[in-house]
Amino acid sequence: MAHAVTLIPGDGIGPEVTRATVRVLEATGVAFAWETFDAVGYKGVEQHGMPLPEAVVSSIRRNGVALKGPVTTPVGKGFRSVNVSLRQQLDLFANVRPCKALPGVVTPFADVDLVIFRENTEGLYRGIEYYDDRLEVADSIARVTRRGSQRIIRFAFEYAQAHSRRAITLVHKANILKATTGMFLEEGRRLAREYPDVTFNDCIIDNMALQLVMRPHAHDCIVTTNLFGDILSDLCAGLVGGLGTVPGANVGDAAAIFEAVHGSAPDIAGQGIANPTALLQSGVMMLRYLNEDRAADRLQQAIIDSYSAGAALTRDMGGTADTETFTHNLIARLSAQHQSR
Repeated sequence: MAHAVTLIPGDGIGPEVTRATVRVLEATGVAFAWETFDAVGYKGVEQHGMPLPEAVVSSIRRNGVALKGPVTTPVGKGFRSVNVSLRQQLDLFANVRPCKALPGVVTPFADVDLVIFRENTEGLYRGIEYYDDRLEVADSIARVTRRGSQRIIRFAFEYAQAHSRRAITLVHKANILKATTGMFLEEGRRLAREYPDVTFNDCIIDNMALQLVMRPHAHDCIVTTNLFGDILSDLCAGLVGGLGTVPGANVGDAAAIFEAVHGSAPDIAGQGIANPTALLQSGVMMLRYLNEDRAADRLQQAIIDSYSAGAALTRDMGGTADTETFTHNLIARLSAQHQSR
């Protein structure tokens, strides 16, 4: 039976990497029924007068899972981030970002293997902002709830247990932001007592940034609030080769969105040279979410083998292949796996 999946190609290079990913996912032998929405972001505003049409949200609620390419967010002015809106409307409270280098990718450190858990719906990203024209003062309120803190921290502990991870470090700024991140730290310490098999530590955000660029191997799983998680997840992606290779998932109790976390790269859109690896790796996570573990293992191995061989890689990874050649190579590897079984 086919898995019903909402498909959001996005803009810029989004449609190109999405097409490639869909082809490779279908080559695993898993059946999908794609429900595609092209008019999101700028296209949504042009065609429907809004960046995130309600039909998209309804589709994800109905299907319970979505695959999404990058969507451009205006800087400073313009419509609100589609990514943030989706996370809040669907209550996708857990942003999961595994950061592990692929073979052959040049990185500052060898064998980094981190997982970042970012609270995805609260903090400064609630968008509670005020501007006083008279005083020319802008205020932004970070809203952190005890319930929101509990569920992302518990999610991180449950993931660590399920994936045999050894430790969790909770990142905060409780020395200064005592009410918000102080409560987050308090809940982390309380919940840690329920998971004695997972080592628990905490670290102030600025110290964590220092440690990650000096001793990243000292950490395993990191759980933190929304803004800190946004920053650290990109920092950790930089430790393993950049945003072009790392996956991302936004998970809630009733739905999940798997996405490329890099930008829409409009400067290379339409040239056929985009690297779909990040979305493909997110596709691996999606397959596991759908309990298609065998297909996920095969696709993950095909990606690893392709990078190990150093053949048919795109230009950003030091190769000469275009998107089509890269995609065809992965499909051929999946086919060879099937024939050798």
